[in-house]
Amino acid sequence: MLPTKMRLIRPTLDTAWHIDYKWWEKQERDLRVYLRSHLCPEHQAIFQSHLDLQEMDWVDPDTGEVRRVDGLQHTLRTHCSLQRDYITDRTPLVDAVFRVFLANGNTPLTARELGDRLGRNPDAILQTLSGLRVYKGLRPVEE
Repeated sequence: MLPTKMRLIRPTLDTAWHIDYKWWEKQERDLRVYLRSHLCPEHQAIFQSHLDLQEMDWVDPDTGEVRRVDGLQHTLRTHCSLQRDYITDRTPLVDAVFRVFLANGNTPLTARELGDRLGRNPDAILQTLSGLRVYKGLRPVEE
């Protein structure tokens, strides 16, 4: 039997997905530049001169757990993702899925759940995410 990392995963509509931040590191891509592109216009203007936001304490409202979080991701989650035009029918599918994960704190979701949240076909989401190419670190959760 092949080691887990060498086996191919055949995702289904019920496979959980998330943003794999390690993928960004391995690809030597700048996640922060991409995250800034998801800021609302108000925060794009505010943070245009602030490239490095510091980490901050955040209290999980469900568990009460205090965690250190990235200030940029916190802004995306607590303000930008609440704007009416954060995800529209014209938002490209990969960006829309990425924005859902930014808004929910990267809690894993299946293609069915993503389809429900986005009002898009779960089969199309699965087909896009499960190809050979990894888009923006969107990968199945390793069990």
